[in-house]
Amino acid sequence: MTNERTAGSDRARDELFSAVYDGRDDAVVALLRSGVPAEATDQDGQSALYAAAVSDEPGAVRVLLAAGADPERASGADGGDLPLCGAACGGHTEVVLALLAAGARTDRREAYGFTALAWAVGQGHADTVEALLAHGADPDLPGPGGGAPDGEPPLVTAARRGSPSTVRALLRHGAGARQEALAEARRWTAPEAVEHELHAELLPLAGEGDETVVRRIEEDGGVTVVVETLKDGAPVASLERQTGHAAITTLLEESLGVRTPFEELAGRALRCGVPGRDDWLEPVATLWRRGDEESCQAALAWCASDDPLRRAFAADVLGGLGPLFAGQALPPLRELCAGAQTPELIGASVTALGKLGKLGKLGKLEKPGRRGELDGLPQVLRHSGHPDAAIRRRVALALAGLVPGDHEDGLAALTALSADADDSVRRRATTALAGADADTTAIRTALAARLADPVAVTAAEAARGLAVRQDPRAVDALARMLADGSVTGHARETAADAVRRLPDAAVRRRLAGLLPRRR
Repeated sequence: MTNERTAGSDRARDELFSAVYDGRDDAVVALLRSGVPAEATDQDGQSALYAAAVSDEPGAVRVLLAAGADPERASGADGGDLPLCGAACGGHTEVVLALLAAGARTDRREAYGFTALAWAVGQGHADTVEALLAHGADPDLPGPGGGAPDGEPPLVTAARRGSPSTVRALLRHGAGARQEALAEARRWTAPEAVEHELHAELLPLAGEGDETVVRRIEEDGGVTVVVETLKDGAPVASLERQTGHAAITTLLEESLGVRTPFEELAGRALRCGVPGRDDWLEPVATLWRRGDEESCQAALAWCASDDPLRRAFAADVLGGLGPLFAGQALPPLRELCAGAQTPELIGASVTALGKLGKLGKLGKLEKPGRRGELDGLPQVLRHSGHPDAAIRRRVALALAGLVPGDHEDGLAALTALSADADDSVRRRATTALAGADADTTAIRTALAARLADPVAVTAAEAARGLAVRQDPRAVDALARMLADGSVTGHARETAADAVRRLPDAAVRRRLAGLLPRRR
């Protein structure tokens, strides 16, 4: 009888772990209600809570915690694994938040001296790092390694990892060891430095005849390099590292008060060569924050370069220096936009003109000049039909700041873009059209056409634009959105704002009282 009970208990325990791994939260609840303990462990001593944490199953984690599982209980054969550390290592932020809410201590160390923050920083999980720091994790508590007798400061680990987002999170929370981190970041800024080092680290693990492959993954504002060794086509070992070291160097220099010369900052961006990456964006942002005549003059000089990428960098800088330099920046930006051929230069010059146009629209320019001439509207309109959706998206954003209410060509371009095949272009053009200082039949028709847009936020922006114009077609559309439980986040907030703009108080009250449908 005892053996039967033990076998049944083992089966129930195995079923619990299977349910956790499969993400079957209802089954987890049923098994716990049937008597399977929340602190159940498998044959290796791993707890169900730890299994759920490392498997990124936040539902199962919450169920187990509610049933009494201890968030602080160590797991594994040697009792060296903490659920919080397991979740942080995988970047499972929702699980981390659930464990913290249940009382897990942020700075508790597990085997080999790792804390949850050390794991998250070492893996470049910036969102998890931010969550831990926001809940009191010590930004300077050393983790293992680094050759230091007391371990390595998190900022140094983040600098080596090459994750600008992680470095930003640590800096926001006052992390120290900035000089050491700067020295570490500078070690990795040379081209191919990361790949060469990863190859060297993997070499001792490779056997005779093993193959080495390199993968590059676009993520987190840059590129992650993954180097793997394969035996008969199957992975044997792998290492990875991000490559945002130039951006990190720029961030740390600015945090230390180092005034890096324009040419050096620009050189980092050009070595990156991709305007959307952090290694490009951080030098640009640093010069924006500097906002001085020296930066303006250096960027103006680069506008005459033969290299389109240099001109794109100059345009990015000039677009964000602010109203004091708008008079100097606008003429060369118009010229750059008019003659731009490469996507990088088109995008940079269009965006810059849009930013300065918004300054004029907000009355921040002392001499805004004649609309459509000084603000660069004709030059931006030249690119409204560009085949690249990313360019059309930038045009739509720029036109939001450039198009006056009486400019027929500008409004016509926004109307056309609001029907674009690309979701993001439609969304931005619809937002701009909704906020345009004009009310015409063509605008209302274009907005009404977007009320059933498959992108919820686009439909909500269209409804807002019609509500502002007191068009009754907004009412039914808003009723559908507010009653739809799948309309959440920014789309729901936009719809709620649209309701407040309706002229009829009774209709406003009726719509405000709608609840999402249960599915």
